[in-house]
Amino acid sequence: GGGGQQQRRQPQGRPQVTQAAGTGFIISAKDGLILTNNHVVEDATKIQVSFYGDDPDVSYLAKVVGRDQLTDRSLIELTEKPKRELIDVKFGDSEQMQPGDWVMAIGNPFGLAHTVSVGVISATERPFPITDGRSQDVLQTDAAINPGNSGGPLLNVRGEVIGINTAIYTDSRQAGNIGIGFAIPINTVRELLPQLRVGKVTRGVIGVA
Repeated sequence: GGGGQQQRRQPQGRPQVTQAAGTGFIISAKDGLILTNNHVVEDATKIQVSFYGDDPDVSYLAKVVGRDQLTDRSLIELTEKPKRELIDVKFGDSEQMQPGDWVMAIGNPFGLAHTVSVGVISATERPFPITDGRSQDVLQTDAAINPGNSGGPLLNVRGEVIGINTAIYTDSRQAGNIGIGFAIPINTVRELLPQLRVGKVTRGVIGVA
């Protein structure tokens, strides 16, 4: 299951409106660039971003710059910018993470903006299927991740981003956290950033199994 939270409402006589909530983080305040999950903004007709410290009703418009469906990444750009200074995240080295390392997740679970949860790395290089014949090694954590956390950062003890929270494992009786969450390693995402900045990610395919 993904971490995106969706609400649907269908007023009588009007087209159906779908609202999705997720999380992102600033990688370039100068350029207004924000990383998030692709499934948070995919097919959106309007993207609105709110920041910590602002009034909950204040938001700023953004547009999609580039996205990669296979790693569920999307780079968005603010088309409206707040007057106050924004701060870039600091990237860590996800390859240095080991089971038992403390981590912190920040997100928007169930619309509860700027929620912080703490846990450890439960496993590294956990194969996660992304399409037929392809899988992505991800970080597993027991830091609480719920619908709405998608696209949010997973931080190490130095406050550096080492992963992007992407999915949760759950059972048929629960829709929320049961202590098994997955994050795309930030090293994987950093490798894709130059291509995301120009709009799309291109990969080679070989027909051997």
